Amino acid sequence: MNEKVKSGSRNVAIVGPYLSGKTTLLESLLFVTGAISRKGTVKDGNTVGDSANESRDRRMSVEVSAASTEYNGTRFTFIDCPGSVEFAQETYNALMGVDAAIVVCEPIRDRVLTLAPLFKFLDDWEIPHLVFVNKMDRANIHVLETLHALKAVSSRPLVAHQYPIMQGEQLTGFIDMVSEQAYQYRLGAPADQIPFPENLKEEEHIARSQMLEALANFDDHLLEELLEDIEPPQEEIFQDLKLELGADLVVPVFFGVAELDYGVRPLLDALLREAPEPETTMERRLGKISDTPVAQVLKTYYTPQGGKLSLVRVWQGTLTDGMLLNGIRAGGIYRLMGQQQQFINEAGAGEIVALSRLESVKTGDVISTVQPVRELPKAEQLEPVFALAVTPEKRNDEVKLSSAIAKLLEEDPSLAWEQHGDTHEVILWGQGEIHLQVALDRLRRKYNLPMSTHLPQVPYKETIRKPVASVHGRYKHQSGGHGQFGDVFLDIQPLPRGTGFNFSEKIVGGVVPRQYIPGVEMGVREFLTHGPLGFPVVDVAVTLTNGSYHSVDSSEQAFKQAARLAMQTGIPQGQPTLLEPILRVLVTTPSEFTSKVLQLLSGRRGQILGYEGRHDWQGWDNVSAFLPQAEMQNFIVELRSLTLGVGSFHWEQDHLQEVPEKLAERILTNGSNGGNGNGK
Repeated sequence: MNEKVKSGSRNVAIVGPYLSGKTTLLESLLFVTGAISRKGTVKDGNTVGDSANESRDRRMSVEVSAASTEYNGTRFTFIDCPGSVEFAQETYNALMGVDAAIVVCEPIRDRVLTLAPLFKFLDDWEIPHLVFVNKMDRANIHVLETLHALKAVSSRPLVAHQYPIMQGEQLTGFIDMVSEQAYQYRLGAPADQIPFPENLKEEEHIARSQMLEALANFDDHLLEELLEDIEPPQEEIFQDLKLELGADLVVPVFFGVAELDYGVRPLLDALLREAPEPETTMERRLGKISDTPVAQVLKTYYTPQGGKLSLVRVWQGTLTDGMLLNGIRAGGIYRLMGQQQQFINEAGAGEIVALSRLESVKTGDVISTVQPVRELPKAEQLEPVFALAVTPEKRNDEVKLSSAIAKLLEEDPSLAWEQHGDTHEVILWGQGEIHLQVALDRLRRKYNLPMSTHLPQVPYKETIRKPVASVHGRYKHQSGGHGQFGDVFLDIQPLPRGTGFNFSEKIVGGVVPRQYIPGVEMGVREFLTHGPLGFPVVDVAVTLTNGSYHSVDSSEQAFKQAARLAMQTGIPQGQPTLLEPILRVLVTTPSEFTSKVLQLLSGRRGQILGYEGRHDWQGWDNVSAFLPQAEMQNFIVELRSLTLGVGSFHWEQDHLQEVPEKLAERILTNGSNGGNGNGK
């Protein structure tokens, strides 16, 4: 084992749904461990987490924040992660580098479902995690009901590590389920031991029995003790909790009120006693460990003062100031406390620190002193589901837009952008409306690039319904000296949908010389970029059948113009019709919302192809459908609204389809965007 590994440390992510109180819990953890002398609040905008301007403007986490503290001789690095589904990529990237996670939630039955995707990610990656049920002073369901609701969305068994003591709706203390000692909370101080509440004896016994039975599923000795009615020693229970939490086999549950620091000290004690040490995580991720420095980037920041910072997990070896990593000389090494930085000379295996000036290194990259670097798992890239077309408010800023967006994508890999080939718009893609607004705020604040936005145009196309034969186009121009002469006859006919464009010629007897035929095709292609309805023309075949030329005045350019004239005459005669892009979408939703999702798709002119249970997701469905791209712009907003924020979809371009006549009239009257839609 690498001697630089520090067992006296823990790296813990704080995760959970939006508004569950994660940033408040971080503030409480830092306060009770003495890292800060006074707690801030999200409302006042003075917390260690959520220190970015974009977070404080919205009173919500929009990027991960790191903070370090010490408790009973152990260094804790906490990573406060966003709760909004629109910033889930930040959370998933950070989770790849921690030893354990605290899942923060509220005791509200209707919101428990929002934990399902997070639990699934943690279990898929076998990341040890425990649950902290926050805001117990606002609980609307009984403790045992809370546990039952949580168990329904977790593939791992949940075990109550504590049983809360309530006085009316107020949390006043807890019973430790291992020692069966009762404690009463005190503001600003550790809890006091009190006599066991007799009125909770039966309920506590039920919850404790369930805990021991869950642990016994993985420990034959404990199972024998339970079968023989032998009370297991406390140390044995703690050892089982440590082993099974570390292997992501069980999920311990704690209760508290972070705002009042209630439950925070017991939570810290459990992390200290039961959460896996860094070397355990390292062995699970890397297998064989050596002294060669290896780290992985969990998050990239661009700071106003210090430039680029890379938050990294050191997996093995020791990083030192000025070390060459992937051929790049790293700047300083820092511990972070929100936006505050503390310089350190070195960072050993198991630590999470920030490195400056790793200019070509991106989030998820592995860095090392040796090449080639070993591969390490990283979180899957989320697909973009919402788009805005963007243009700089100042025309002179267009030249610096691409470099600014490149930095933006380094900070947030769940963004994407493109220069659309048909509409010529710059389109910014992301996970939702708030996500893109945060990105636009960063462009304005960090790079002085205020942007104008609008919904992207739908990349409509057009085609013809009927063939047109022998369309004549003649171009004749005389302006002194040599003139210009080209003369062609074209047959134009529609092709099956998706065929594209086909050009051919049936010239006999050299009536159009071979050297001029490429000019004819060029003229046809140029016309097809903008048809009579205002859109590119597709799925047509054009055949050059006849023509004439002048031995002196004819040229390739003249035949190109003649072909354009023929197309201008012929295409309108072929009954032009508008085509819209149709996407194949796969919507994932909890089964209880499937009927609403079907209605949502049908209401947006979708064609339902079918639905079935989602593989490896109990109680979830996949719904497949064809959906016009014009109906996609706010689809994710409505889908999340219908599914408590957990519905999602994958999409891909599938085919073009005629727009219904009345809708086509409205689109052509209102302009190319038709009032909604987006393009990719």
